[in-house]
Amino acid sequence: MIAVASEADTVLLGCLEGETPRLHADLDIISGWTETGRPATWVLLEGTERAVFDRYRQLLADRHGVLSQAPGAVWSSWYSYYETISRTDLAEVVPQLPALGFDTVQIDDGWEQLVGDWTPNSKFAAGMRDAASLIADHGMRPGLWIAPFIALPDSQVAQRHPQMLLRDPNGAPVRAGTNWGSHYYTFDFTRADAQDFLIETVARAVHEWGFTYLKLDFINAGAVDGVRSKDVDREHAYRSAIETIRSAVGPDVYLLGSGAPIFASLGVLNAVRTGPDVAPMWDNYATSDPSDATAHNAVSNAVSRLWMRGLIGLDPDVVYFRRRRNLLSDQQMQWLKDSATLSGFPAVSDPPAWIETQDRGELYDFLTGAPATQQLDRYLFQIGDRRVDFSSVFDEAQSRYPL
Repeated sequence: MIAVASEADTVLLGCLEGETPRLHADLDIISGWTETGRPATWVLLEGTERAVFDRYRQLLADRHGVLSQAPGAVWSSWYSYYETISRTDLAEVVPQLPALGFDTVQIDDGWEQLVGDWTPNSKFAAGMRDAASLIADHGMRPGLWIAPFIALPDSQVAQRHPQMLLRDPNGAPVRAGTNWGSHYYTFDFTRADAQDFLIETVARAVHEWGFTYLKLDFINAGAVDGVRSKDVDREHAYRSAIETIRSAVGPDVYLLGSGAPIFASLGVLNAVRTGPDVAPMWDNYATSDPSDATAHNAVSNAVSRLWMRGLIGLDPDVVYFRRRRNLLSDQQMQWLKDSATLSGFPAVSDPPAWIETQDRGELYDFLTGAPATQQLDRYLFQIGDRRVDFSSVFDEAQSRYPL
């Protein structure tokens, strides 16, 4: 999708369905094509900016369908415990969460043996069913972070089943990205054995362990370039893989895609992350990369994608209520809260012990309230009886990342 100003205010060229569509716009021309060169279904809309985006959203919804299940009020372990999260930590935190308004607890990275080997490590010695039961016993939905599309080189699955890895034209495993101090691989999910591995991984988490909310991270790896066993385009390979997950876990499990290609996820995932990781700092003096983990980048991405509300769930990442280990101003924290309210995805990672007594009422209202919202202009919104203007966020973005 691409939209440019014109005599009709806005012209939008968007793909409704195609094999990895690509677009380009400049002052003279708007063009669209697919990576495979095969025909696609395109739409050209003209009118006011809001009208063309509303129409495009409706056309996409009509084409792909909408999954309407809500995320709940989510507590995530990541931005407090990171990879140190343990069953002991959960035993301390989980009993305190219902009174604060939480109804979903998502255990993030740090529970697994190694990325690619999705069995619990020694910090969860009693197993992941035990951890899920702890959450469920306190009346909340058990959630789990997992990255089933990738594997580190030293993982058992990469060592024992190298035939499942996606290969480049020279036959070497494709390096799908870097993290955890290493590159990582992805799989050729057009292969039956890789599909079986994917089904076994997610089905175990849901049907054996009891998690009914999965955060699927790094799943853009499913769309990287490579030589697959079947001649399909990259987005088709990705979508087939997430459809495999959906079929394995069933329609009632909430699937959040992080790093997900958004349009290829429509009608399959309940929600997608709208931008990079957030952080308890507004920007980073060491970099001006708009994909870096900062609160500014999280807010600007979240607000820019609010036109998709009602098409797919939008996760802007967590909001901060803690005052310790936090470099954000009150206004910056409020922008995070407001973007989450507008997105309909309230999530927090602060342990209750980090939240001041005077802030707990506001946290409860944030998690349980449902104020009426309305878009008034591109960056101007009504939330309850307040007007929220994000213009200065984008003025700052324009000065830092000029076109």
